[in-house]
Amino acid sequence: MHSDIVDLRSFYSTTLGRLAERSITMALSSIWAVVPNERLVGLGYTLPWLERFGTDAERVFAFMPATQGAVVWPATGPTATALVFDEELPLLDASIDRMLLVHSLEHAENPRETLNEIWRVLSPAGRVVIVVPNRRGVWARFEHTPFGSGRPFSRGQLTELLREANFTPAAWSDALFFPPSRRRFMMQFHNVLERAGRRFWPIFSGVIVVEAQKRLYQGVPVVQRASRRVFVPVFSPHGATRLGRISRTGNAPSPGRR
Repeated sequence: MHSDIVDLRSFYSTTLGRLAERSITMALSSIWAVVPNERLVGLGYTLPWLERFGTDAERVFAFMPATQGAVVWPATGPTATALVFDEELPLLDASIDRMLLVHSLEHAENPRETLNEIWRVLSPAGRVVIVVPNRRGVWARFEHTPFGSGRPFSRGQLTELLREANFTPAAWSDALFFPPSRRRFMMQFHNVLERAGRRFWPIFSGVIVVEAQKRLYQGVPVVQRASRRVFVPVFSPHGATRLGRISRTGNAPSPGRR
């Protein structure tokens, strides 16, 4: 099940959506290193965070998967959004410094191919920041939020997927420790539950945030290989040596001599 762009915008316009956006922003801020004049691309629904973290970037683009739909962004100035296929990004090799994925990887048809394509367009020192639903979290179990659709991940699964695509996880963070309740009574305690969750139950966060570095070279382990040459014993016909001597000398040996 894919999240539609209309549903995503509607969710983030609600009180629960604004609280979720604030929690994810705090998690991103803890691992987001400022890179001056960087080229930043968001894949998925990343508009709230591109507006915050893309202020110092040289160029900012919002790529939205074709299955999700696209909207015009920003409201003023030239449009910086594009409808794309996540396995064939319209970018040159090594042309982007950082990519931000939100509501993207969990909906990808082939997450490994998507990460391979991101590896292609990232610069040698490029990095990717990924926000995905946590398999152990409560948010992945309710469908009234966008985090309840798609494929949730654990840290181990995400680490293995990144390493297979030649990325090295460098920093981790978590967000959405409060329950996804629409009741005002519960949302009033969102700050208390968020702080308590970070301290007492971090493995049950709603989303996992990871920053990974592009890996250019990969060592291949050297395996000591045994020789493939196999020696098989061959039996000589009985008397072959004696007959060979007769043919060379022309004289047969005496009966008592062998």
